[in-house]
Amino acid sequence: MALLDDIVARISFDEVALALVFCVVLREWLVATLPDRIAGPGGWLIDTGPRQNG
Repeated sequence: MALLDDIVARISFDEVALALVFCVVLREWLVATLPDRIAGPGGWLIDTGPRQNG
């Protein structure tokens, strides 16, 4: 358990914030670049909302 405490104690707020920002940027990039059937309305990887009929 002491090993886990040492690892967690070395993680800074900046590293956590950077990881969250990276995840948001990666998600937005995927939504912008992948086709809608993968990342868009009704997409199987990232579903951004209900699929539009018509």
